[in-house]
Amino acid sequence: MEPEHFESLYPDATRFLEIEKIIECVKEGNSCQLVSLPGVGRSTLLRILAYNKNVRIRHLDKNQKNFHFVYLNFSEIRKKPLIESTKYIFLGLIDSLRERKMTKEYNQINKIFKESVLVKDELVLFSGLKKTIDYLALEKNLNIVLLFDRFEEYILSLNQDFFTNLRVLRNRTKYSFSVVFSLNRPLEDTLEPTLMSDFYEFVVGKIIYLPIYDKPGVDFRISYLEKITHKKINKTLLDGIFELTMGHNNLIRLCVENILSSDQKFENKLELRRFLIEQKAVRSALFGIWNHLTPFEQNALANNNFTNLIHLENVGLVKNNILTISLFGDYVKEKSSSLKETASIQINDLGEAVKGEINFSDRLTALEFKLLKYFIENKDRILEKEEIINTVWGDQKTVLGVTDQALDQLIFRLRKKIEDNPNQPQYIQTIKGRGFKFAN
Repeated sequence: MEPEHFESLYPDATRFLEIEKIIECVKEGNSCQLVSLPGVGRSTLLRILAYNKNVRIRHLDKNQKNFHFVYLNFSEIRKKPLIESTKYIFLGLIDSLRERKMTKEYNQINKIFKESVLVKDELVLFSGLKKTIDYLALEKNLNIVLLFDRFEEYILSLNQDFFTNLRVLRNRTKYSFSVVFSLNRPLEDTLEPTLMSDFYEFVVGKIIYLPIYDKPGVDFRISYLEKITHKKINKTLLDGIFELTMGHNNLIRLCVENILSSDQKFENKLELRRFLIEQKAVRSALFGIWNHLTPFEQNALANNNFTNLIHLENVGLVKNNILTISLFGDYVKEKSSSLKETASIQINDLGEAVKGEINFSDRLTALEFKLLKYFIENKDRILEKEEIINTVWGDQKTVLGVTDQALDQLIFRLRKKIEDNPNQPQYIQTIKGRGFKFAN
């Protein structure tokens, strides 16, 4: 009989060091961030923690039964309000108890949920979630670990209450509650500090970078593909694919799939390279990496300038001033000719912030988007700081606590996301002694 979750088949050595780091963090009652390039395998790692008992036993031994990992894919509630995220976490906990066949606990939590959701009130629903965490952590002595996958897709919906609620749950159980945020960039590079201030001490700086290549996991995927296709890929071809992809999880899988489904013969590495770069699925994966880059990073790679690319070094895309994924290097060369350095930034008919082919909307927080929109609407006009603060933060109860420094930090973060060179801004210009001007 096929297992319910594919990840339960992975060998227990998969992502060993990274899982050890996560376990060490949650044992201390802290939360952490799992950061990598798109397609490297963050989702797989989190699902392995949730569904692969052998992996948990290898890392936790007999104590694995005391750790309860709950997998939650936040792309499923993208752009949903706080009450929906509370409900989603609640339902994830219930489903995880069913998965582990914890019948008594499942029935108890399911009862609490049905009673809480009946009232259709956000506070009542969260109160039910608090009871659930209390019951599992304090009565059943479980360490609750929430695995927030693809969290970058939920960032636009965040407000301060989300992190306040996490703090409340953590405070009730102390060292028995943790969260693993799966992201393509660290939270502190993406969110305003005030937004996550209530949970700041538990997660900021606690970053685990996921290397591009994991030999046990990649070997398993290749052998599995050969098994289901009843075909074998020869070692020379496989070595060529590794050389071009550096073992990038998604890229190597797609390359192997395309070769196994093709009858084409490859006389040399150049033919293999040309074949792979033309495959739609491979190009889609390469675009995913490209689209995750900031304009500054895109322009830097296009111009072979590898200075100040700290994030790309941390995630393994750049090493010793070269791109580690050769196939992506070919893609960058293609894209470099189409970069529009002087393109204007617009709000399109869908209400999205775009610059040429680049869509900024999925990268900007609510405040960043509001600031950018205000700049665009008032381009070439000098805007004083007080005016900007009153507009951008104007829908909050008070703007009295919003300082010039908070605005400067917001502008700094926005520049990092839209400028080709944040240190020499083309769009958001500082007018000394007066304020800012948006040149578009």
